[in-house]
Amino acid sequence: MHERTVIIAGVTGLVGRELLAVLLADTSVVAVHSLGRRAPALQHPKLTANVLDFTTLPTLPHADEVYLALGTTIKDAGSQAAFRAVDFDANLAVAKAALAAGATRVGLVSAMGADANSRIFYSRVKGELEEALAQMPFQGLVIARPSMLLGNRQALGQRVRSGEVWATRLQRVVGWMIPANYQPIEAATVAQALLRTVPSAQGRTVLLSGSLKA
Repeated sequence: MHERTVIIAGVTGLVGRELLAVLLADTSVVAVHSLGRRAPALQHPKLTANVLDFTTLPTLPHADEVYLALGTTIKDAGSQAAFRAVDFDANLAVAKAALAAGATRVGLVSAMGADANSRIFYSRVKGELEEALAQMPFQGLVIARPSMLLGNRQALGQRVRSGEVWATRLQRVVGWMIPANYQPIEAATVAQALLRTVPSAQGRTVLLSGSLKA
């Protein structure tokens, strides 16, 4: 594979952290430019970290791929408007900036149930972002729709989500009864699926949670 330069937004989240670690270890990746509200915990010769609030983005260097892993919850954001500002506006702004920088492929961390026509606000915003990205002239768009994410939130300074705790316990007891697309999934597994798929993606690919484990 040719040498690649990558842009990634949301490196301090569960999936973003995993994406960043693998990209930095990939010998075909020569540079990674991260965008986030906080700097990543690690430092690396290939990493240029940009700390910003996403209202204004810097001019980005030429890149081949962009990974969008920005996300919050309505509870953490404080309102529906604040949630949309992160999950829709910020991700879309990064995608536009990456496209202007020459990126031809994009990987998105979306969510199970994303649907631009959903009556559920969270799912509707996720779906609207998917549709907005699909209208952009990327050569390849890969959308990961994971079920409930599992990972060490405490290590990231995030609050532990009770739903994720219960999902983990339920998985251990009756996981075999839960359909694959609805089983909780490790953030690292989501990251690995995107990194396998994005570099050679053509057109629009949607990876449901069950297929992310393949």
